[in-house]
Amino acid sequence: MVLHEFEIRIAEIYVPLKLRKPLDEDKVLALAESIQAEGQKIPIQVREDNTRYVLVSGLHRVEALKLLGRERVTAHVVHARLV
Repeated sequence: MVLHEFEIRIAEIYVPLKLRKPLDEDKVLALAESIQAEGQKIPIQVREDNTRYVLVSGLHRVEALKLLGRERVTAHVVHARLV
């Protein structure tokens, strides 16, 4: 369930170990080109965790924005079930 959408600082996002997989560099580059030309179309998903946000989905988008030197990302804050 999506709570709301807003921009957050990339530095405030924690990436869980299970999402830290090898990145597809071609996908990151393609996303960076797309974001540069058209802006970020699809927000990432994060959940709140006390003093930070935990990435739920969107690692390649985050890396593309970092590649572009951006400090903020559009995100949906969601309720994520912990398993």
